[in-house]
Amino acid sequence: MMRINTSVKMFLSLLLMGGACWAGSHAGSSAGCRADQAWPDSVEGILKRLRQRTAKTASYQAKVEYRYMQPLLESESLRKGVLYYAKFGKRSKLRMNFQTLKQEDEKEQQYVEHFIFDGVWLTHIDYQLKAIKRYQVVEPNQPADAFELASKNLPIIGFTKIEDLRRHFEVKLVEPSKDDQKNLIHLHLKTKPGSMYKDQYASIDFWIDKKLGLPAKVVAVTTDPEPPFADVYQIKFLQPQVNHKIDEKLFEFTVPEDFGEPEIIPLNRKASRK
Repeated sequence: MMRINTSVKMFLSLLLMGGACWAGSHAGSSAGCRADQAWPDSVEGILKRLRQRTAKTASYQAKVEYRYMQPLLESESLRKGVLYYAKFGKRSKLRMNFQTLKQEDEKEQQYVEHFIFDGVWLTHIDYQLKAIKRYQVVEPNQPADAFELASKNLPIIGFTKIEDLRRHFEVKLVEPSKDDQKNLIHLHLKTKPGSMYKDQYASIDFWIDKKLGLPAKVVAVTTDPEPPFADVYQIKFLQPQVNHKIDEKLFEFTVPEDFGEPEIIPLNRKASRK
């Protein structure tokens, strides 16, 4: 996924993994799953239900908390922001606005960083460095949905075929403990030894809100360093709003006067053809 630093790359990956479920919410509904609709009690049934959600998309926005933990270094950071996703005609757009950063026991501080995907370009706006980088992801005449594009390289529940998930992961429905929230479904994906993801993830966990049919949390444990000291990435989706009107202008941007010219990273056509 382009030449972006590892922490940001992992965040974008997890965001897309979790986001595929809500991206499949049906237009005209208040959420992807009605409160009166019972969930299957098997892994296969849950995966099929989530897979069916991807037929149509509308819009979604939520507050996001992104936590990055490094046990070996005894380090932890927390970033907060707002996520927007909407479909306009045949093209979908996504924007993630980070606003704050908290490291270890320090006070939370303003730390503004935006990511915008318009179907062709991923734009990274760093207000600390006063710099903009634009990564071309696909050909201009072949715009891609963020989740359909990512599902070719990432295990995205709701988009990735069930047989492909089974090929790369042992998928388990985790029985809730007495301390767990009863309104959440917990799926645990353990990476198989021969999986194409074996060098990236040791495991990935998804918590799905039963009432909304939306992801509430995604946690990924990496393979470097090895568990129990592995880096851990966690994303929480808070106060989601589904199918509320989002103005397309929200996904536009202008270069601030004190910024330099955006750096353009063109499409790697050799890699895109693989």
